Amino acid sequence: MRLEYISRVKEDDTLGKSILTNEGHVLLKAGVKLNNTYINKLKELGVFYIYVEDDRLDDVDVEDERLSELKQLTIRSMSHVMKNVHNCNGKQLKDSLNYVKEMIDYIIDVGDVNKSLYDIKTHDNYTYVHSLDTCIMATFLGINSRLNEWEVKDLGIGAILHDVGKTQISLKILNKEGKLTDEEYSEIKKHTIYGAEILRKNFTIPDPIIKIVEQHHERVDGRGYPYGLSSNQISKFAKIVCICDVYDAISNDRCYRKKFSPNDAYELILSGSGSSFDEKLVKNFKDTFSIYPLGCCVKLSNGEEGYVINQNQGFPDRPVIRVLYDTKTKSPISFYEVDLLKNPSIVIVDIA
Repeated sequence: MRLEYISRVKEDDTLGKSILTNEGHVLLKAGVKLNNTYINKLKELGVFYIYVEDDRLDDVDVEDERLSELKQLTIRSMSHVMKNVHNCNGKQLKDSLNYVKEMIDYIIDVGDVNKSLYDIKTHDNYTYVHSLDTCIMATFLGINSRLNEWEVKDLGIGAILHDVGKTQISLKILNKEGKLTDEEYSEIKKHTIYGAEILRKNFTIPDPIIKIVEQHHERVDGRGYPYGLSSNQISKFAKIVCICDVYDAISNDRCYRKKFSPNDAYELILSGSGSSFDEKLVKNFKDTFSIYPLGCCVKLSNGEEGYVINQNQGFPDRPVIRVLYDTKTKSPISFYEVDLLKNPSIVIVDIA
């Protein structure tokens, strides 16, 4: 299976992995033969890459169907809660969070914490999916940070609820194109306080979860908001969600800017170590996630193009590449593999 930007997908390609809407419904099921109508519709909806089947990459293993199903149930349930948070009772929230817990339990049981960040992402630029992606990233990072099972569950729940306060912010401000005024930015920053107030007032939520919602925009150097907390004043859970929230946010298009490339987004997290983000957690982030997803086509500094077929743990930018086509003619060849960890003079220069 290979991962292709939607602009590179051709008619008669077979969809390798189901695509979900922002409500968690199946938009297009795996196994469908793609045509121009499907491809154009996906472009309109903001889908920027998909998995397609490829016999020469059939050993590339992407996300299993159970995790896809749990994502689908979680998005559908949490989108309903977020839309109706002020009319949602404790039982409805508890029922919705049970899907989150089931998904977290599954991730813990599978135990595979060396993931590509793009394997985790499901769609582009949807609020509920951003919360889901942040939750899944935080779960993986929490496991690799040696949190126990109950801590990981609180972490994941806090991550999926981290932006609940934005339900109090005007859509005119949230969706504004261009620079916010000082007053508008001040209002945006209040979403952390609004979120904590909503949870404290309406639901019985443990304090560690509420601290995630309230503190996920604090920074270890004290330059965050809403309180300007620093270092050990910030909950460890909030520090984890902070990293995952920032990475996912900058990896998506916004009405006021284009998304960062995977390597640029990754470098921004690493460069924030010790200032914006906790140093130890950034190291765990680097050990947990790889930059380039399995099946992704990349351009190498020696002029070749190939597909990522394996990750080298602890070296997020040095995967194993399978070259399928002649560099000049683009004709299929007897493929060969390049392990970038064993070939330090070759680097990835771009995603093809």
